[in-house]
Amino acid sequence: MNRSASPPPSFPIDELLPRIRDSLAAHPRLVLEAPPGAGKTTQVPPALLDAPWLAGQRIVMLEPRRVAARAAATFMAGQRGEPVGETVGYRIRFENKVSARTRIEVVTEGILTRMIQDDPMLEGIGALLFDEFHERHLAADLGLALALDVQAGLREDLRIVVMSATLDGERLANFLDAPRLSSAGRAFPVEVAHFPARRDEALEAQTRRAVEHALAAHPGDVLVFLPGQREIARVEAALGQALPAPAPAVLTLHGELPVEQQSQVLQPDPQGRRRVVLATNVAESSVTLPGVRVVIDSGLAREPRYDPNSGFARLDVVHVAQSSADQRAGRAGRIADGWAYRLWPQSQRLEPQRRPEIAQVELAGLALELAAWGNVALPFVDAPPPGALAAARDLLQRLGAVDGAVINAFGKRMLALGTHPRLAAMLLAPRGDDEKALACDLAALVEARDPLRSRSDALAERWQALAAFRRGRVSADASRSGLAALDQAARQWRRRLRVDTAPADSVPAHALGDLLLHAFPDRIARQHPSDPFRYQLANGRSAKLFDDSALYGEPWLVISELRDDPRDARVLRAAPLDEARLRRDFPQRFTSEDRVVWDAGARRIAAQRESRFDRIVLDTRALAKPDPSRFADALVDAVHQLGLDALPWTEPLSQWRARVRCLRAWLGELDGLPDLSDAALLASLDRWLKPALAGKTRLDALDEGAFSEALKSGMEWSLRQRIDALAPTRISVPSGLERRIEYGFDDHADDGRGAPMPPVLAVKLQELFGLADTPRIADGRVPLTLHLLSPGGKPLQITQDLRGFWDRTYPEVKKEMKGRYPRHPWPEDPWSATATHRAKPRGT
Repeated sequence: MNRSASPPPSFPIDELLPRIRDSLAAHPRLVLEAPPGAGKTTQVPPALLDAPWLAGQRIVMLEPRRVAARAAATFMAGQRGEPVGETVGYRIRFENKVSARTRIEVVTEGILTRMIQDDPMLEGIGALLFDEFHERHLAADLGLALALDVQAGLREDLRIVVMSATLDGERLANFLDAPRLSSAGRAFPVEVAHFPARRDEALEAQTRRAVEHALAAHPGDVLVFLPGQREIARVEAALGQALPAPAPAVLTLHGELPVEQQSQVLQPDPQGRRRVVLATNVAESSVTLPGVRVVIDSGLAREPRYDPNSGFARLDVVHVAQSSADQRAGRAGRIADGWAYRLWPQSQRLEPQRRPEIAQVELAGLALELAAWGNVALPFVDAPPPGALAAARDLLQRLGAVDGAVINAFGKRMLALGTHPRLAAMLLAPRGDDEKALACDLAALVEARDPLRSRSDALAERWQALAAFRRGRVSADASRSGLAALDQAARQWRRRLRVDTAPADSVPAHALGDLLLHAFPDRIARQHPSDPFRYQLANGRSAKLFDDSALYGEPWLVISELRDDPRDARVLRAAPLDEARLRRDFPQRFTSEDRVVWDAGARRIAAQRESRFDRIVLDTRALAKPDPSRFADALVDAVHQLGLDALPWTEPLSQWRARVRCLRAWLGELDGLPDLSDAALLASLDRWLKPALAGKTRLDALDEGAFSEALKSGMEWSLRQRIDALAPTRISVPSGLERRIEYGFDDHADDGRGAPMPPVLAVKLQELFGLADTPRIADGRVPLTLHLLSPGGKPLQITQDLRGFWDRTYPEVKKEMKGRYPRHPWPEDPWSATATHRAKPRGT
């Protein structure tokens, strides 16, 4: 270490450092819990540098935020008396401060993912540290899953440390099968109070009053948590000249600030003034602001949420979780007793923990990373929702990024851009420099909030406002700051893509849509032939224009924003496109197919040639000579639409089906019995029914015998005989005759799973004289339900206990029935009487 390094300050985590080193020597994973101020971010990495298991390799620490990454690296380097980029460095987007001598690299989330994807062996890296994991960013979850996969398959020696301030450490330790260590923090008591808003008071006015109160009532600096830059600017303007003399320094802190301004916020005021720091949640953890005694918390943050209108995750203002609110309040107790003022009602309840991003954002980027990695079964702390992941993979197919589940060359180029796959596909589509510059404008436009105050649905109006802004003109319905942000974002894209061509002043009407279709291939839309306000989308859905739409009359659109609605989806933002360009860029998605389908209205087969773009039907024409081999498919579709009742069921076949279903429930160990439920039969129509429909043009051409054999297809003859033995259709009774057994299955019983109904034997009472016990089937497991009938065939008793009937009920039945049916036997002793189905001979 450089001799000029200052003696390191002490931190609460210092006494835990030997245990951390020892734990990692014995186990390759560790969960470290440490509250803000404990020193985990800046003290743990240097403490591991000389560990024998590290063997001179590098340590890479993930920081979720750029401000924190720079601050942590700068602090650790300063402790060693070195500039950043020597032993300690950092890498963030568009900035690299590392050298060949660097052994501790602090990186942001996207950087870590690229490092692992580019070099799965992680050559020269001995430890990965995931700091502030409780923030549960999608990129951190992916990075940890990739790291665990590398450790399990390639690098058993790799150490993984997950560090957090507010997290369910026990759950995480169980998931990682890792030891768990906890550090004390450095905190003083903080008095928490709620600072009520006045009626209809804006956030900036309430915040200004809270700041004025804090400066008057308490010592020290004031840290104000606000959701984003927009709110910071408004509060900064509201403070203005209202602050008391001597006026404190008002500073801002967010991720987009230049390094110099960030460094200024992280140091005491050089003139000794009190400070008011207006910060986003970047100040929640990782960075330490000196001198703060008061925290004012809006209780809000901007976090990514999936926006189904745009198809992107966008930053929305949301209420923070209780864990974040507690962490923010704790910032006031770092150096002495503190105070925290919350700008929401005390009655308002917050969610206890922050929800992981993976559960609430669009997953196309994650799906592309998984396709590049080649293993979709990664160990995620919280698995991605299957529905969202399936939708993301479908989008990648449409974008042309994958072949099946495997990333292709175009997908790898998209991944290298490090942006959302939709934007990456569009940015790679242009052929010339003019189109590339326009694509950069579009990338800025679709990511940003609307710069216009009007409700127009034409994306072209936004681009025209941007072009006018560059010429020094801003229309009355446009936001100057919004257009300036758009212009800056487009400039960054041009610089990133090495586009030297200046943006155009004007473009043809279809130019925007001709590029945008590469970002939204699922939302390419064609005007409905019978309704000019309605459009058919490539993904099979439909959407409608507003009555005053600026896009009315356009035959083709690409929709960048769509309000989904069960009744009627609405086009919020779109641009027209040129069909010739669509055919040139996506020729493989234009198809022509001969189809034989079931016409439900006419209840017959219809044969037609259908031209389509993706799932948009462009043209349909009747076929004069359809292929007969395809009729069976259409008839199977008919059964899907009409249901199984459309097939020629007979009573014996319905009973056979009920017998099989009952036996599956009664004798679960009996192998080979098929599932004959409605759902199973409909799901397997292609297997059992389609062969029987070959050569037929109508459903009613399927006769009962062929249908019966189709239903029983695949069953061995021995199994069919076994069914007849276990669940017979008839049974011999003491009278010498055979009587029918009726089977039934209740599909709604047992919570909707279905259950067998008791099998019924309906028989005249006289035919059972001398039989003591109720007959049984299914290897004696199931008693028959006896419907004991009078000589006239009317039910006298329903029972499964024949012995009990003879003992207790028969005398009463005999007494009542003997006079009504005098020609039939009613013996005193039914046990020894001869069973008969006949009346007594005349005269007896």
